[in-house]
Amino acid sequence: MSLYLLFDVGNTRLKWAAVESSQQPSDRQKKLWAYSGSISSKSLTSPEHRAELADYIAKTLPKPDVIGFSCVAGKDAIENLKSLFPQWSDVSWKQLSGNTEHAGVRTLYQDPSQLGSDRWAAVIGARALSSTNTLIINAGTATTIDLLGSNGVHYGGWILPGLELMQRSLEGNTAQLPLAVRGDLNQDFGLSTNDAIIGGCDAAQVGAIQYAIQLAKEMNHPVERVWIDGGNANILVNEMHRSPAAGSIVIESTEGLVLRGIWAWLLQNL
Repeated sequence: MSLYLLFDVGNTRLKWAAVESSQQPSDRQKKLWAYSGSISSKSLTSPEHRAELADYIAKTLPKPDVIGFSCVAGKDAIENLKSLFPQWSDVSWKQLSGNTEHAGVRTLYQDPSQLGSDRWAAVIGARALSSTNTLIINAGTATTIDLLGSNGVHYGGWILPGLELMQRSLEGNTAQLPLAVRGDLNQDFGLSTNDAIIGGCDAAQVGAIQYAIQLAKEMNHPVERVWIDGGNANILVNEMHRSPAAGSIVIESTEGLVLRGIWAWLLQNL
């Protein structure tokens, strides 16, 4: 049985998972990964933390047959990542980029090399899960929204600040607004400055998703399913379930959509 090790290096978190050849990226069971973990991406800049990560992974799982990865954290992060396992020098590393071809999907991006590899991997992952008109949302440091048609065409998307970035921009660029703290939020208009900030930022995110749903309908690709991944996924899923715009659309939180996409792409190239 073969083992594949996958890395998703984002701006904030480094996620990894290992899957066995008996599994498929289209599987939807809750416990999909044979092994998995997540740490701060900044850990790659520290030799000590890299050594700890490499030691932990190497002791946790057998030697993989191949390592696939996506990285949006820069060239240094890629070099640091690929230095993790000198004892596995014969294992092939395969990098998924925004302009990497994948049978069954194509992008209309003007310059695919400028498309974030995490966004493209998430598109591939979403395609592995369903063949419907799909909105793909990664709710992390930034919130990305991408439209994938049932025909396998990626029609582009949007990038906006994530929830924490929105909140911190208000704190850092205004004289009297504090850094808001999420608590038991009143679902109506905020009756305190804290709730007004939290509610306003949530509304901005949900409003962008609602607008994307409407725009997709006008493009004759009405959204049937919304996949939401990332650290703020549960917040947006809960908010969207309250939204009249959701209608009969299936809205789900899915963990590791980028990893799933890397995996699906990897299987085409083994």
